[in-house]
Amino acid sequence: MRFPRKTTTLLSCVALAIGAAACGSSDDDDSTTASTTAGGASSAQLAGSIAGAGASSQAAAAEAWIAGFQEANPDTTISYDPIGSGGGREQFIAGGVAFAGTDSALDEEELRAAARVCTDVVEVPVYISPIAVIYNLPGVEELRLSPRTLAAIFAGEITQWDDAAIARDNPDADLPDTRITPVHRSDESGTTENLAEYLAAVAGDVWRFEVSGDWPVRGGEAADGTSGVVDAVAAGEGTIGYADASQAADLGHALIQVGSEYTGPTPEAAAAILEASRRVEGGGEHIFAYELRRDTTESGTYPIVLVSYGVACINYDNARTAALTRAYMGYITSPEGQEAAASAAGSAPLSDALRAQIQPSIDAIGSGS
Repeated sequence: MRFPRKTTTLLSCVALAIGAAACGSSDDDDSTTASTTAGGASSAQLAGSIAGAGASSQAAAAEAWIAGFQEANPDTTISYDPIGSGGGREQFIAGGVAFAGTDSALDEEELRAAARVCTDVVEVPVYISPIAVIYNLPGVEELRLSPRTLAAIFAGEITQWDDAAIARDNPDADLPDTRITPVHRSDESGTTENLAEYLAAVAGDVWRFEVSGDWPVRGGEAADGTSGVVDAVAAGEGTIGYADASQAADLGHALIQVGSEYTGPTPEAAAAILEASRRVEGGGEHIFAYELRRDTTESGTYPIVLVSYGVACINYDNARTAALTRAYMGYITSPEGQEAAASAAGSAPLSDALRAQIQPSIDAIGSGS
């Protein structure tokens, strides 16, 4: 099993205690229990609050999930702080939040650390979306990039928009002699790690950096979070960056060469790569992390894909926290929840086959199994 990232410094559970977090408060332990359906709907009244934190890529989807869940369960309060994947994992591992969102699966060290709080961890895909290579280059409405050209741009080896390599990818474009300004995440980010993993897989002779959630190249412009990157690219000229496609609709999206074609970041193309990928072995019964086939040449497939995970505990000290987390996780992975995310964020819904695989693990939350 390949876990490329190293665990960052863990924050203390005391410092991060937020609402009904995984550390567990003793109040209301027996006040609410609920049996949930696969769609997350409860057969008994749910009440109380839980907090989550993590990937900013999930922000738009999380707003839709929370609105839908709370409408169906008006006595509940769900909060989600999109502080980034790294921050979400830290808070979850420290017991500061009941659930987390992350664009990178927990590595072995993180799983061991989380087990000290949780006993066992549930990690399932909840959000599948393409990572768009976004750009702001007036006069260039369509930009095509081969994997090696893209890697060379982000590595700082190609610095002008009229470079010969870009021109070969775009023979019909009127490329200006504008200097390229790459924009990257300043915070540890699963989006960064997914892009770096793609570049290493398809252009390893150019992208010779360790794959991690931290941007490895000096220079360029740094911005905090997905919204920060989008704002920086939009505010500049000659800028290029990367962000969840749903959050960068007004910017140019580069077409990426896959085999003999150039493919854009659509939900359908993003979903196609997951079908060609396999579940990583060795993580545990309830860990559904996937090794994506980044170097695919299949037609209609977009390989710079973000598969964002929801992370929760199998066992919580607080029964209300367990019931709420189980119900909420059930809702966001249900057809209704996935459709809400697709409408709000342009994500690709989970397949019925994948949902059937992960549902038993969600049902096990709070069960003591």
